Amino acid sequence: MDIDRIHLAIPEINLNSGTGKIPVLGFGTASDPPADSETRKRAVLEDIQVGYRHFDTASLYNSEKPLGEAVVEAVNSGLIKSREELFITSKLWCSDAHGQYVLPALMETLKNLDMGYVDLYLIHWPVSAKPGKREYPIKEDDFLPMDFGTVWAAMEECQRTCLTKSIGVSNFTCKQLREILDMAKIPPAVNQVEVNPCWQQKKLREFCVERRIVVVAYSVLGSIGTFYGSERVMESEVLKQIAETKGKTIAQVCLRWAYEQGVGVLVKSFNKERMKQNADIFGWSLSVEEVDEISKIPQRTACLGLDYTSVYCPYKTIEELWDE
Repeated sequence: MDIDRIHLAIPEINLNSGTGKIPVLGFGTASDPPADSETRKRAVLEDIQVGYRHFDTASLYNSEKPLGEAVVEAVNSGLIKSREELFITSKLWCSDAHGQYVLPALMETLKNLDMGYVDLYLIHWPVSAKPGKREYPIKEDDFLPMDFGTVWAAMEECQRTCLTKSIGVSNFTCKQLREILDMAKIPPAVNQVEVNPCWQQKKLREFCVERRIVVVAYSVLGSIGTFYGSERVMESEVLKQIAETKGKTIAQVCLRWAYEQGVGVLVKSFNKERMKQNADIFGWSLSVEEVDEISKIPQRTACLGLDYTSVYCPYKTIEELWDE
Protein backbone atom coordinates (compact mmCIF):
# COMPACT_ATOMS: atom_id res chain seq x y z
CA MET A 1 0.00 0.00 0.00
CA ASP A 2 1.24 3.50 -0.84
CA ILE A 3 1.32 5.06 2.62
CA ASP A 4 1.22 8.60 1.20
CA ARG A 5 -2.18 7.85 -0.33
CA ILE A 6 -3.52 5.82 2.56
CA HIS A 7 -6.57 8.06 2.91
CA LEU A 8 -8.07 6.20 -0.04
CA ALA A 9 -8.30 3.13 2.21
CA ILE A 10 -9.56 4.81 5.40
CA PRO A 11 -13.12 3.59 5.97
CA GLU A 12 -15.96 5.92 6.88
CA ILE A 13 -18.94 5.54 9.20
CA ASN A 14 -22.41 6.80 8.30
CA LEU A 15 -23.76 9.41 10.73
CA ASN A 16 -27.36 9.25 11.92
CA SER A 17 -27.85 12.85 10.77
CA GLY A 18 -27.84 11.61 7.19
CA THR A 19 -25.59 14.51 6.25
CA GLY A 20 -22.33 12.69 5.75
CA LYS A 21 -19.80 10.10 6.82
CA ILE A 22 -17.02 10.43 9.37
CA PRO A 23 -13.59 8.92 8.60
CA VAL A 24 -12.77 6.34 11.26
CA LEU A 25 -9.26 7.77 11.67
CA GLY A 26 -8.70 11.43 12.53
CA PHE A 27 -6.01 13.77 13.80
CA GLY A 28 -6.46 15.57 17.12
CA THR A 29 -5.01 19.08 17.26
CA ALA A 30 -4.96 19.45 21.05
CA SER A 31 -1.48 19.35 22.56
CA ASP A 32 -0.25 19.17 26.14
CA PRO A 33 1.90 21.11 26.74
CA PRO A 34 0.52 23.54 24.11
CA ALA A 35 2.37 23.75 20.81
CA ASP A 36 2.87 27.03 18.96
CA SER A 37 0.66 27.90 15.99
CA GLU A 38 3.33 27.21 13.36
CA THR A 39 4.00 23.74 14.76
CA ARG A 40 0.30 22.92 14.71
CA LYS A 41 -0.10 24.25 11.17
CA ARG A 42 2.88 22.24 9.92
CA ALA A 43 1.53 19.09 11.59
CA VAL A 44 -1.86 19.46 9.89
CA LEU A 45 -0.20 19.96 6.50
CA GLU A 46 1.95 16.87 7.00
CA ASP A 47 -1.12 14.89 8.07
CA ILE A 48 -2.98 15.96 4.94
CA GLN A 49 0.04 14.93 2.88
CA VAL A 50 0.10 11.52 4.61
CA GLY A 51 -3.61 11.10 3.94
CA TYR A 52 -5.61 12.12 7.00
CA ARG A 53 -8.91 13.76 6.17
CA HIS A 54 -10.55 14.13 9.60
CA PHE A 55 -9.29 16.92 11.90
CA ASP A 56 -10.50 17.53 15.44
CA THR A 57 -10.20 20.93 17.12
CA ALA A 58 -12.00 22.97 19.80
CA SER A 59 -12.29 26.56 20.89
CA LEU A 60 -10.32 25.68 24.02
CA TYR A 61 -7.37 24.21 22.11
CA ASN A 62 -6.28 27.45 20.37
CA SER A 63 -5.80 25.33 17.26
CA GLU A 64 -8.70 26.52 15.11
CA LYS A 65 -6.74 29.30 13.39
CA PRO A 66 -3.65 27.22 12.52
CA LEU A 67 -5.93 24.42 11.30
CA GLY A 68 -7.80 26.84 9.07
CA GLU A 69 -4.56 28.32 7.75
CA ALA A 70 -3.25 24.84 6.99
CA VAL A 71 -6.40 23.96 5.04
CA VAL A 72 -6.09 27.13 2.92
CA GLU A 73 -2.45 26.34 2.20
CA ALA A 74 -3.28 22.71 1.38
CA VAL A 75 -5.86 23.84 -1.18
CA ASN A 76 -3.60 26.52 -2.68
CA SER A 77 -0.68 24.09 -2.99
CA GLY A 78 -2.80 21.36 -4.57
CA LEU A 79 -2.57 18.87 -1.67
CA ILE A 80 -6.36 18.77 -1.76
CA LYS A 81 -8.81 20.19 -4.29
CA SER A 82 -11.09 21.87 -1.77
CA ARG A 83 -12.06 22.13 1.89
CA GLU A 84 -14.95 19.73 1.10
CA GLU A 85 -12.45 16.85 1.03
CA LEU A 86 -11.97 17.24 4.78
CA PHE A 87 -14.08 16.43 7.82
CA ILE A 88 -13.68 19.15 10.48
CA THR A 89 -14.86 18.76 14.08
CA SER A 90 -14.89 21.53 16.69
CA LYS A 91 -16.36 21.88 20.16
CA LEU A 92 -18.38 24.23 22.34
CA TRP A 93 -16.55 25.13 25.55
CA CYS A 94 -18.24 25.14 28.95
CA SER A 95 -18.31 28.96 29.31
CA ASP A 96 -20.28 29.13 26.03
CA ALA A 97 -22.58 26.24 26.95
CA HIS A 98 -25.63 28.46 27.46
CA GLY A 99 -28.51 28.63 25.01
CA GLN A 100 -27.87 32.25 23.95
CA TYR A 101 -24.11 31.76 23.49
CA VAL A 102 -24.01 28.60 21.37
CA LEU A 103 -24.53 30.26 17.99
CA PRO A 104 -22.07 33.14 18.66
CA ALA A 105 -19.48 30.58 19.79
CA LEU A 106 -19.86 28.57 16.60
CA MET A 107 -19.69 31.74 14.51
CA GLU A 108 -16.40 32.61 16.22
CA THR A 109 -15.11 29.10 15.51
CA LEU A 110 -16.00 29.46 11.84
CA LYS A 111 -14.24 32.82 11.72
CA ASN A 112 -11.13 31.28 13.27
CA LEU A 113 -11.23 28.41 10.78
CA ASP A 114 -12.07 30.72 7.87
CA MET A 115 -14.81 28.28 6.86
CA GLY A 116 -18.51 28.48 6.16
CA TYR A 117 -19.36 25.35 8.13
CA VAL A 118 -17.94 22.54 10.22
CA ASP A 119 -18.84 18.92 9.67
CA LEU A 120 -19.41 18.21 13.34
CA TYR A 121 -19.96 20.44 16.38
CA LEU A 122 -19.82 18.91 19.86
CA ILE A 123 -20.67 20.00 23.40
CA HIS A 124 -17.22 19.59 24.96
CA TRP A 125 -18.30 18.54 28.51
CA PRO A 126 -21.71 18.08 30.19
CA VAL A 127 -21.21 21.13 32.44
CA SER A 128 -21.47 24.87 31.97
CA ALA A 129 -19.32 27.64 33.40
CA LYS A 130 -19.83 31.34 33.94
CA PRO A 131 -19.79 33.13 30.56
CA GLY A 132 -16.63 34.99 29.68
CA LYS A 133 -13.07 33.77 29.54
CA ARG A 134 -12.44 30.29 28.17
CA GLU A 135 -10.05 28.67 30.58
CA TYR A 136 -8.93 25.29 31.82
CA PRO A 137 -9.04 24.24 34.53
CA ILE A 138 -12.31 25.97 35.35
CA LYS A 139 -12.36 27.80 38.69
CA GLU A 140 -14.37 25.84 41.23
CA ASP A 141 -16.93 28.58 41.85
CA ASP A 142 -17.38 29.23 38.10
CA PHE A 143 -19.20 25.93 37.46
CA LEU A 144 -22.91 25.99 36.63
CA PRO A 145 -25.41 23.23 35.87
CA MET A 146 -25.99 22.89 32.15
CA ASP A 147 -29.49 23.57 30.89
CA PHE A 148 -29.49 20.66 28.47
CA GLY A 149 -32.79 21.78 26.92
CA THR A 150 -31.76 25.26 25.80
CA VAL A 151 -28.19 24.27 24.89
CA TRP A 152 -29.24 21.31 22.78
CA ALA A 153 -32.01 23.34 21.09
CA ALA A 154 -29.35 25.89 20.10
CA MET A 155 -27.11 23.09 18.80
CA GLU A 156 -30.02 21.83 16.69
CA GLU A 157 -30.50 25.33 15.27
CA CYS A 158 -26.84 25.37 14.27
CA GLN A 159 -27.44 22.22 12.23
CA ARG A 160 -30.71 23.46 10.75
CA THR A 161 -28.97 26.63 9.53
CA CYS A 162 -26.18 24.51 7.97
CA LEU A 163 -23.41 26.05 10.07
CA THR A 164 -22.62 22.47 11.03
CA LYS A 165 -23.59 19.31 9.20
CA SER A 166 -23.95 17.25 12.37
CA ILE A 167 -24.05 17.80 16.12
CA GLY A 168 -23.00 15.69 19.05
CA VAL A 169 -21.44 15.58 22.48
CA SER A 170 -18.17 14.75 24.19
CA ASN A 171 -17.52 13.12 27.57
CA PHE A 172 -21.21 12.26 28.03
CA THR A 173 -22.36 9.17 29.93
CA CYS A 174 -25.37 6.97 29.25
CA LYS A 175 -27.41 8.92 31.80
CA GLN A 176 -26.49 12.29 30.30
CA LEU A 177 -27.15 11.03 26.79
CA ARG A 178 -30.61 9.86 27.87
CA GLU A 179 -31.39 13.39 29.03
CA ILE A 180 -30.43 14.77 25.63
CA LEU A 181 -32.26 12.04 23.71
CA ASP A 182 -35.46 12.56 25.72
CA MET A 183 -35.71 16.15 24.50
CA ALA A 184 -33.91 16.04 21.16
CA LYS A 185 -35.55 16.64 17.82
CA ILE A 186 -32.16 15.93 16.25
CA PRO A 187 -30.29 13.19 18.15
CA PRO A 188 -26.54 13.40 18.78
CA ALA A 189 -24.56 11.90 15.92
CA VAL A 190 -21.34 11.39 17.90
CA ASN A 191 -20.13 10.95 21.47
CA GLN A 192 -16.39 11.62 21.75
CA VAL A 193 -14.94 9.94 24.84
CA GLU A 194 -11.86 8.23 26.22
CA VAL A 195 -11.63 4.67 24.88
CA ASN A 196 -8.56 2.45 24.92
CA PRO A 197 -7.68 -1.15 25.84
CA CYS A 198 -7.31 -0.08 29.48
CA TRP A 199 -10.67 1.78 29.51
CA GLN A 200 -12.92 -0.02 27.05
CA GLN A 201 -16.26 1.63 27.95
CA LYS A 202 -18.30 -1.42 26.94
CA LYS A 203 -21.52 -0.25 28.59
CA LEU A 204 -21.36 3.18 26.95
CA ARG A 205 -20.40 1.77 23.56
CA GLU A 206 -23.32 -0.68 23.63
CA PHE A 207 -25.69 2.13 24.59
CA CYS A 208 -24.48 4.26 21.68
CA VAL A 209 -24.65 1.43 19.15
CA GLU A 210 -28.29 0.80 20.07
CA ARG A 211 -29.06 4.47 19.40
CA ARG A 212 -26.91 4.84 16.27
CA ILE A 213 -24.55 7.27 17.99
CA VAL A 214 -20.99 6.93 16.72
CA VAL A 215 -18.35 6.69 19.45
CA VAL A 216 -15.13 8.53 18.60
CA ALA A 217 -12.23 7.72 20.90
CA TYR A 218 -9.62 10.06 22.27
CA SER A 219 -6.68 8.95 24.44
CA VAL A 220 -6.50 5.66 22.53
CA LEU A 221 -2.86 5.39 23.62
CA GLY A 222 -3.43 6.65 27.16
CA SER A 223 -2.82 10.38 26.62
CA ILE A 224 0.17 11.13 28.83
CA GLY A 225 0.00 14.84 29.63
CA THR A 226 0.25 17.60 32.20
CA PHE A 227 -3.30 17.47 33.56
CA TYR A 228 -4.09 13.79 33.16
CA GLY A 229 -2.78 10.69 31.52
CA SER A 230 -1.57 7.17 32.03
CA GLU A 231 1.32 5.00 30.89
CA ARG A 232 -0.74 1.84 31.46
CA VAL A 233 -1.64 1.44 27.78
CA MET A 234 1.86 1.73 26.33
CA GLU A 235 3.36 -0.37 29.16
CA SER A 236 0.78 -3.16 29.00
CA GLU A 237 2.51 -6.55 28.74
CA VAL A 238 -0.53 -7.95 26.90
CA LEU A 239 -0.31 -5.26 24.23
CA LYS A 240 3.47 -5.56 24.01
CA GLN A 241 3.21 -9.28 23.33
CA ILE A 242 0.52 -8.86 20.68
CA ALA A 243 2.52 -6.09 18.98
CA GLU A 244 5.63 -8.29 18.92
CA THR A 245 3.70 -11.23 17.48
CA LYS A 246 2.11 -9.04 14.80
CA GLY A 247 5.28 -7.14 13.93
CA LYS A 248 3.38 -3.93 14.73
CA THR A 249 3.76 -1.10 17.23
CA ILE A 250 1.70 -1.01 20.43
CA ALA A 251 0.02 2.12 19.05
CA GLN A 252 -1.02 0.28 15.90
CA VAL A 253 -2.45 -2.60 17.97
CA CYS A 254 -4.47 -0.14 20.09
CA LEU A 255 -5.80 1.69 17.06
CA ARG A 256 -6.63 -1.50 15.22
CA TRP A 257 -8.42 -2.85 18.31
CA ALA A 258 -10.55 0.30 18.54
CA TYR A 259 -11.35 0.16 14.81
CA GLU A 260 -12.44 -3.48 15.12
CA GLN A 261 -14.74 -2.43 18.00
CA GLY A 262 -16.54 -0.09 15.59
CA VAL A 263 -15.04 3.01 17.20
CA GLY A 264 -13.70 6.05 15.37
CA VAL A 265 -10.27 7.08 16.65
CA LEU A 266 -8.29 10.29 17.01
CA VAL A 267 -4.52 10.14 16.99
CA LYS A 268 -2.08 12.87 17.86
CA SER A 269 1.54 13.07 16.83
CA PHE A 270 3.62 15.87 15.36
CA ASN A 271 6.14 13.30 14.07
CA LYS A 272 5.53 12.48 10.41
CA GLU A 273 6.81 8.90 10.66
CA ARG A 274 4.43 8.23 13.56
CA MET A 275 1.62 9.84 11.57
CA LYS A 276 2.28 7.23 8.87
CA GLN A 277 2.51 4.38 11.37
CA ASN A 278 -0.74 5.42 13.04
CA ALA A 279 -2.49 5.39 9.67
CA ASP A 280 -1.23 1.91 8.82
CA ILE A 281 -3.90 -0.02 10.72
CA PHE A 282 -5.85 -1.42 7.78
CA GLY A 283 -5.22 -4.55 5.72
CA TRP A 284 -4.51 -6.70 8.78
CA SER A 285 -6.50 -7.78 11.82
CA LEU A 286 -6.30 -9.08 15.36
CA SER A 287 -7.13 -12.73 16.02
CA VAL A 288 -10.09 -13.78 18.14
CA GLU A 289 -7.64 -14.90 20.82
CA GLU A 290 -5.83 -11.54 20.80
CA VAL A 291 -9.09 -9.61 21.12
CA ASP A 292 -10.05 -11.89 24.00
CA GLU A 293 -6.73 -11.20 25.75
CA ILE A 294 -7.27 -7.45 25.36
CA SER A 295 -10.78 -7.78 26.82
CA LYS A 296 -9.22 -9.16 30.04
CA ILE A 297 -6.94 -6.17 30.66
CA PRO A 298 -7.78 -4.54 34.05
CA GLN A 299 -9.81 -1.38 33.53
CA ARG A 300 -9.10 2.12 34.79
CA THR A 301 -9.70 5.50 33.19
CA ALA A 302 -6.86 7.94 32.53
CA CYS A 303 -9.16 10.97 32.47
CA LEU A 304 -10.73 10.89 35.94
CA GLY A 305 -12.55 14.17 35.31
CA LEU A 306 -11.66 15.63 38.71
CA ASP A 307 -11.37 19.04 37.10
CA TYR A 308 -15.09 18.84 36.24
CA THR A 309 -16.22 18.17 39.79
CA SER A 310 -16.76 20.79 42.48
CA VAL A 311 -19.00 21.59 45.42
CA TYR A 312 -20.42 24.29 43.11
CA CYS A 313 -20.85 21.83 40.22
CA PRO A 314 -23.78 19.48 39.56
CA TYR A 315 -21.18 16.71 39.76
CA LYS A 316 -19.51 16.87 43.15
CA THR A 317 -17.61 13.60 42.78
CA ILE A 318 -16.27 11.55 39.88
CA GLU A 319 -18.83 8.85 40.79
CA GLU A 320 -21.57 11.38 39.98
CA LEU A 321 -19.82 12.48 36.78
CA TRP A 322 -19.36 9.04 35.22
CA ASP A 323 -21.45 5.92 34.76
CA GLU A 324 -18.59 3.44 35.22
